[in-house]
Amino acid sequence: MSAGSPNTGGTTLPVSPRATLADSARHITPLAWPVFVGQISVLAFGTIDTLLVARASAADLAALAVGAAAYITIFIGFMGVVLALSPIVGQLHGAGRAAAAGRQVHQAVWVAAALSLLGSTLLAFPAPFLALAQAGPEVAGKVRGYLLALAFSLPASLMFTVYRGFNTAVSRPKAVMALQLGGLALKAPLSAALVFGVPALGLPALGVTGCGIATAIAMWSQLLAALWLVRRDPFYTPFALTGRGLDRPDRSALHAHLKLGLPMGAAILIEVTGFSSMALFISRLGTTPVAGHQIAANLVSLLFMVPLALANATMTLAAQRIGAGATEAARRLSWHGFVIGCGVAAVLGLAVLLARTPIVGLYTRDAAIIAAALPLLAWVAVFHIADAAQTIAAFVLRAYKVTAIPVLIFVAALWGVGMGGGYMLAFNVGGGVPAALRGAPGFWFASTLGLVLAGLLLTGLMAWVFRQQEQRPAA
Repeated sequence: MSAGSPNTGGTTLPVSPRATLADSARHITPLAWPVFVGQISVLAFGTIDTLLVARASAADLAALAVGAAAYITIFIGFMGVVLALSPIVGQLHGAGRAAAAGRQVHQAVWVAAALSLLGSTLLAFPAPFLALAQAGPEVAGKVRGYLLALAFSLPASLMFTVYRGFNTAVSRPKAVMALQLGGLALKAPLSAALVFGVPALGLPALGVTGCGIATAIAMWSQLLAALWLVRRDPFYTPFALTGRGLDRPDRSALHAHLKLGLPMGAAILIEVTGFSSMALFISRLGTTPVAGHQIAANLVSLLFMVPLALANATMTLAAQRIGAGATEAARRLSWHGFVIGCGVAAVLGLAVLLARTPIVGLYTRDAAIIAAALPLLAWVAVFHIADAAQTIAAFVLRAYKVTAIPVLIFVAALWGVGMGGGYMLAFNVGGGVPAALRGAPGFWFASTLGLVLAGLLLTGLMAWVFRQQEQRPAA
């Protein structure tokens, strides 16, 4: 390894400031595809649940839409705080400071534990979410059962996030992918058995609550497998993760983690709630509109896994370059990751737009739900490209530890334009809204505009950060 090149856990990466787009793609791809496969397996949890409960009842599907929106709101925001571990460890790993990187993992465990306590309490008592959704008694009862099961799942999910964030930062995503695929293999049959019941075994049909129970079992199994690997795999030895117990909370390390993680969590929370809140508001329109939205949302979430994987890989490599002092290579690789992500998003978005009718038909045969879902996907191409742009730009900024300004951008674009504008269109606030933009389509139109604005602003911020880096005198 040449002087100044980063430590990447056995992967040789170029630091040349003259690397081409193809060069960067060859080094982003090996990190991105395991993240993609792993995230697909995570998303498949929700996809399986959607497919199963769609065949159970419309009330179960509506409860899943509301419950999933509530859970995602809590989990994703807290996950973002925990994932501040990734850029911190990435820079330490790039600088060759393995023991320091390991100590950060112990502090992240304390962060995850504290957030688990708060999050599980919110899930066990979901009255605010039910009030916002204005759910009827039948749907509300199903939502409570589903979220109570997920309250037991959340601690395992956040602790596993520590493992995932660390492995991503040290260029070892395949270990995470293997465990996530194992969790999916356990989740699928469990969900089917618990949703529809197994009369021969005396197991009753639990509907959407069964999905939550299956998720909890799968996530705890996944976490225990991760702990076993950390103790057994010699790869982790230089990081000193085990053998001395859990480090005590370190005030300075926790402060550094939270200084980066709280804005990250806030940004991700705003991003996700700007999207997930649509289900809560659309549920006021009835079970058919929210069921159609749930299908469209699940499909868009599936597409999002591609730019998310590319963003993770780009952030990891950029952080390692920064830690190694290869700032020009970090900038070049970041731009290449951005271009690759937006290009792939354009291809996928257009493909889904053209094939949206048969794709929606895979989810349900209910003509009313299909009719409710199809108009929402009219915006999928622009929506997906803008989503890719803002995601990759935001992740690159995290590699540079720039997290505060993106929060303001997300508030204005995703809450202001997306959620606020969507509410005004969907419910015809003030009158004069065209019929085609009332109801669920209004939320999707406004959400697309919000993502476009966020993408433009975050890309501009990323370019400004790069210019500031170029103007700094060499050390």
